[in-house]
Amino acid sequence: MAEALTFLDRMREVALEQHGFVTARQAAELGGSSALLAVMVRRGRLEHPARGVYRVGQVPVTEYDGHMLAVLWTGFPEACLSHNTALDVWDISDILPDEIHVTVAAHRRIERVIPPGYVIHYEDLASAQVTWWESIPTVTAVVAIRQCLETGVPTYLIRQAIERSARTGIVPAGQREQLMSMLEARYV
Repeated sequence: MAEALTFLDRMREVALEQHGFVTARQAAELGGSSALLAVMVRRGRLEHPARGVYRVGQVPVTEYDGHMLAVLWTGFPEACLSHNTALDVWDISDILPDEIHVTVAAHRRIERVIPPGYVIHYEDLASAQVTWWESIPTVTAVVAIRQCLETGVPTYLIRQAIERSARTGIVPAGQREQLMSMLEARYV
């Protein structure tokens, strides 16, 4: 006889794909109320690291938890790592961002205090401009380089990203040429 899954089991299944995290919205879709979530936090079954986000303790902590938490914290399904953070995670530049950059749709507004260490950007991205890195939605390397060009990241880091992307193949040749032209036009 098949054993019925508990609510915590269903939460764990979602959390396994999200570095241990589940949003309140996802929990509600699984049949959990806010009262149930509060009880589970009090009993130590869940952690509550941020508004609207819970962590299932049975899922191992990873070095990328902070990145996933930043994306889920926004509460928007299109949220993704971007800008300096994306340039860093694609490992094509020596950039060392002090903050986690996340992009949400241009029409969105975050109406609560943004935690220290998060930078929220507003831009409409096509689905082809977002991919996955370590199971976290992240802009493609091409978009990350363009965003960094537009936000004033130092030239040597952009040039480095374009050159390293040629060696790794993460950015197609035609797009590298466009990005290099954009970089050169920065000073015209």
